[in-house]
Amino acid sequence: MADNNSPEPDTLSVAVLGTGIMGTAMARNLVWAGLDVRAWNRTRARAEPLAADGVRIADTPAEAVGGADVVLTMLLDGDAVLDAVRQAAPALPAGALWLQMSTVGDEALDPLARLADDHGLRFVDAPVLGTKAPAEKGELTILAAGSPDVRERAERVFGIVGSRTQWVGEDGASGAASRLKLVVNSWVMTLINGTGETMALAKGLGVDPREVLAAVAGGALDVPYLRMKSDLILSGEYPASFTVSAGRKDTRLITEAAHRAGVRVDLAEAAAERFRRAEAQGHGDEDGAAAYFASFDD
Repeated sequence: MADNNSPEPDTLSVAVLGTGIMGTAMARNLVWAGLDVRAWNRTRARAEPLAADGVRIADTPAEAVGGADVVLTMLLDGDAVLDAVRQAAPALPAGALWLQMSTVGDEALDPLARLADDHGLRFVDAPVLGTKAPAEKGELTILAAGSPDVRERAERVFGIVGSRTQWVGEDGASGAASRLKLVVNSWVMTLINGTGETMALAKGLGVDPREVLAAVAGGALDVPYLRMKSDLILSGEYPASFTVSAGRKDTRLITEAAHRAGVRVDLAEAAAERFRRAEAQGHGDEDGAAAYFASFDD
């Protein structure tokens, strides 16, 4: 008798390692698109809701990747990615495609690429632009570097989790995609912290923040991120689409890369300090807009 839970023979099998805000949305979209999806998360309880969508939940990274055509990593940082894939190593199928979609910075790529080589994996460096809402809608922008001969297979996944892929290099180990992500994230962090500081200054000076938004409405100074993050600050509610703790991690990656390149990044360093203070105040798991609180003493 046929197993009705088994995937069709030509169905792409994807192992998703990491089911936080982004990984959960990716896994759900992949299984909804008809792919065979297994998922693992260090805290299993965070992965278990995906079972209702048809995702098979694994107890270990090795269990998740066994027989997979594609391994997709979406974890906090390079150390977490390296640890998870090392745990998966005994079951990694030679020739599988590894889509490394976490934001890990350029320096963390060397050990990941070596690990891919050691196990015969095809490695694509593919960090994403976008937060929770675009991830849930499958509208992320993927910044990718990888060999042309794996791109068709990679695009089968990218086309589900994202709306656009920007290929920036032919070698995943080159760091081209991760460096681009750091540069773009530098702008994102400037917007988040600029919004928070502006709203805090308005409060401190007794200016209605809605008047601030009205003053720039429709002009060159009006940007979507200003509206999105201001709405959270004005509501006093900070459901996370990109957390304060993730912001602190990303600004650390940005400043470290800049220092290695001999570039002064005063705004990124200030953003890092604001995220650090907000995290110390207990806002680490809240949306990055909660860096607003760094403008005030505890």
